[in-house]
Amino acid sequence: MNARAKPILVLFATREGHTRKVAEHIAAALRAEGRDVTLLNAGDADPELELREFSAAILAASVHVGAHERAMVRFVRRAREALARLPTAFLSISLSEAGAENESNAPEIRQKAAREVADTMNRFFEATGWHPDRAAPVAGALMYREYNVLIRWVMRRIARASGGSVDTTQDHIYTDWQALDRFVALFLESLDPA
Repeated sequence: MNARAKPILVLFATREGHTRKVAEHIAAALRAEGRDVTLLNAGDADPELELREFSAAILAASVHVGAHERAMVRFVRRAREALARLPTAFLSISLSEAGAENESNAPEIRQKAAREVADTMNRFFEATGWHPDRAAPVAGALMYREYNVLIRWVMRRIARASGGSVDTTQDHIYTDWQALDRFVALFLESLDPA
């Protein structure tokens, strides 16, 4: 079986559900390019998942309190050697990246947020021992309607300090979908060099 005939794994770990939407968007973009895709939640992935059945893997994990979802950390630790044999990409989904991208924030706030994002990603790579071929931060979402009362209050305070929306009556999506599409296109180009 040639590599192109094998599906691409899109694996995600999420808490409130936005990273699932990011993963679904990636899967749709890959399918639009004629690729077979297997979309899985890391928390539901079979520990015996055979990564050799895939031609490549894109992993996406949300960040909460400066750490990526534990389900993704566990999966990557367990599958690190198998992942090293595949073309791979990692997307770190966070509100810190939203703060780094928010052009209305003061430069020092954007720089601080960018440092936080880089530090969080580096801690993930150190903790798992995995280094993907490509990695990128992605601005996440304030999922106010998914939060309990206490988390909603905490997230509203964080949003106020970092320039995010404090309107808790709706969710606020900060993901740049076009940038995500460009990331997927570049990843596909790396799989099929001209």
